[in-house]
Amino acid sequence: MGKLLVMGIGNMLLTDDGVGVFAAQALQKESFPPNVTVMEAGTFTHDVFYLFEGYDAVLVLDIVHAQGEPGTLYRLSEAQLVDDEKQRLSIHDIDLIDSLNMAELLHGKRPQLRVLGMEPADYTTWNIGLSSRVQARFEDFLAVAREEILALSAAL
Repeated sequence: MGKLLVMGIGNMLLTDDGVGVFAAQALQKESFPPNVTVMEAGTFTHDVFYLFEGYDAVLVLDIVHAQGEPGTLYRLSEAQLVDDEKQRLSIHDIDLIDSLNMAELLHGKRPQLRVLGMEPADYTTWNIGLSSRVQARFEDFLAVAREEILALSAAL
């Protein structure tokens, strides 16, 4: 059975930028199949390549800038992130792709990348907590994350 790493990315001090970290914290309290690891990765996505060793897939939870309404949910593949500049994670996406490339160089393989993101309303205000528009969709974000986790972990 392959292994899935679920990473919550973002800065909890910048309002909605922390949605991925808040989601990881919530999901860490839940039970998932034994091939699933849920962790907070913060904003240091260029330094996480060593974490990918032994994982076959990575599900990233983060904000996505796609000019949608705040709270809009997105499911993206690595190809969609690379090919469509409108579908951008926060500032972390390029570092994350670089980390996947480094993991491949170091370990000889790279995990499959999937992203579950949410359009932010505010990611520049210093505040611990989510904006009301993103908070209103947070339970939906968690529900979709659970679906993705179970589907990916079963497919590995």
